[in-house]
Amino acid sequence: MVPDLPALVDEIATTMQAMEDRGQVASYIPELAKVDPAQFGIAIATADGRLLVGGDADTGFSIQSISKVFALTLALGKVGDQLWDRVGREPSGNAFNSIVQLEQEQGIPRNPFINAGAIVVSDVNLGGHQPRVAIGEMLRFVRYLAGDDAIAINEEVAASETATGFRNMALANYMRAFGNVRHPVDLVLGSYFHQCAIEMNCRQLALAGRYLMLDGRHPDGGRVVSPGRARRINALMLTCGHYDASGDFAFRVGIPGKSGVGGGILAIVPGRASIAVWSPGLNENGNSQLGTQALELLARRTGWSVFSPPDAR
Repeated sequence: MVPDLPALVDEIATTMQAMEDRGQVASYIPELAKVDPAQFGIAIATADGRLLVGGDADTGFSIQSISKVFALTLALGKVGDQLWDRVGREPSGNAFNSIVQLEQEQGIPRNPFINAGAIVVSDVNLGGHQPRVAIGEMLRFVRYLAGDDAIAINEEVAASETATGFRNMALANYMRAFGNVRHPVDLVLGSYFHQCAIEMNCRQLALAGRYLMLDGRHPDGGRVVSPGRARRINALMLTCGHYDASGDFAFRVGIPGKSGVGGGILAIVPGRASIAVWSPGLNENGNSQLGTQALELLARRTGWSVFSPPDAR
């Protein structure tokens, strides 16, 4: 039986705020290095229409790689399963910005949630347009999902990533050499860096993830993706959403989730909840340290792991 959720959200927020070991902020992006690690937020949007929040749930943060979920959704809407000719669907086992596998696998990224795969997805979403068109489309899509037109791009973060994104430049140029990036690299990366710099808070992020909780439906009754596609996106989040720690996250938490180096995690319990947690300190794998611990506690107390029997959820 699911416990009293409002009380549990408050308990999790209080527990995480008291933690001493909070991980390390992402120092390789200068703007992210400035974020105070003494913050934690949580929001849960439930299938019955409730929104429960705790801690710093209204503090905005850079969603970074969580944006890859929304970008993937858009790309699949544009080219469908043809996308899988250019991007794989397997866990990488390597760091999110690794270039090692690209040479062995002829420029085909292992999955859409590592940086190389997300750059190919950005190439698809660019669609022959200037980056501002693709960026505008992404921003409108996320605003629609969350029902909030106040969501915006943090231009300082985007500029910081552009100035320091040398590994991503290398990945993009390497894949262009293999013909798997088809637009000019600077245009693709311009779109990608701005996508990652979208700023949201936990409340907005939990609301934006509801379509994956609701089998592809928007709560207003519209359909974002088909039920089959929603299930496949959730499957990729479970197997690939935490980079080389995806297996450990599935083992400990058992909920589809996508992390970002801004400290956020979007987690989906199909049919039950869309969950956003945020704490900027990261663990050694680049995932939010307290966010992961919070989701582990939440899954244990609610039985929301997708591996739990239905009567336990």
